[in-house]
Amino acid sequence: MYGLEHLVILKHLLEQGLAKTAIAEQLGVSRRTVHHWIAIGELEREGTGPRVRASRPEKLDPYRSIITTRLDTYPELSAVRLFEEIRADGYAGGITQLRGFVARVRPRPEPEPVIRFETEPGQQAQVDFATVRFPWGKRYALLVVLGYSRLLWLRFYTRQTMSTVIAGLEAAFAYFGGVTRELLFDQMRAVILDDQRPLGGKLLENPEFLRFAAHYGFRIRACRPYRAQTKGKVERPVSYVRGNFLYGREFVGDADVDARVEHWLEHTANARVHGTTREVPRERFTRDEAHTLLPPPLHPYRSIVPEDRGRPARPVRPALARPLVVVERRPLAEYAALAGLAEVAS
Repeated sequence: MYGLEHLVILKHLLEQGLAKTAIAEQLGVSRRTVHHWIAIGELEREGTGPRVRASRPEKLDPYRSIITTRLDTYPELSAVRLFEEIRADGYAGGITQLRGFVARVRPRPEPEPVIRFETEPGQQAQVDFATVRFPWGKRYALLVVLGYSRLLWLRFYTRQTMSTVIAGLEAAFAYFGGVTRELLFDQMRAVILDDQRPLGGKLLENPEFLRFAAHYGFRIRACRPYRAQTKGKVERPVSYVRGNFLYGREFVGDADVDARVEHWLEHTANARVHGTTREVPRERFTRDEAHTLLPPPLHPYRSIVPEDRGRPARPVRPALARPLVVVERRPLAEYAALAGLAEVAS
């Protein structure tokens, strides 16, 4: 005797258009048995099709259209607020049922599209800092990535100052063999003093860094506040550095980190097939971008601002800045002898 399971499978295979001989082979029965089931109407037995549970009326049903209309007009209305409104209109159910319905029907705004933009060779590099904690102290990873080829430069520093940014960029320019026409920064305090563009104002750059940019011939660009996705080409390398270079490795000090960074850049980061360009950054750079970079100046930049070496010494008060007075100290007997000699001389 064959059970309901065989009949359900038989009905499904017939609906798929499978031949009766093939169906008999799959079910392990004869072809005559298949014909017999069909002839006596076994497939029409109750229960051979999927069972659909009849929906029971819920207390929330009379209020569903009201809730939907309210959410269409005010999409941010909370379930608590809607609960208060329909309860005042006679709803006798709980809020759990309401929360589930609101979660299903609340209008979802279209996410703001992030438009990926690609820059021409030699046009832009993106710059950012990332904080890293080693067993011996906190360090700041300065990353510079070329927008076209995705060639990456990286170095770790003990401070996150303008002098660090300038020194790092000069090292990056030397690594690339030239300078891009513009550099894109996030709201980096060493570079951007204030950004009033969201309020209709202007971008205020650090005057010293403006002199540095003019010396190397690049233009300063800054992401608008709270729109860091516009510099995704450097945001993704930050995650890549954390996951591929730092995670799972043990370092013995700053010198060890620096040496292994150089090896990692040449043999891993810039030698892999990039996930977006589908090309090796070093090869793409050599082929298309290296010859488009601006040549570096003949001399390195000389800052007119003295380097900040820490907290300045406390100034000396004027009252304590008087010249020292040397006081002669002698035994009292010597003073008496001197007094006697003075009398003889007189």
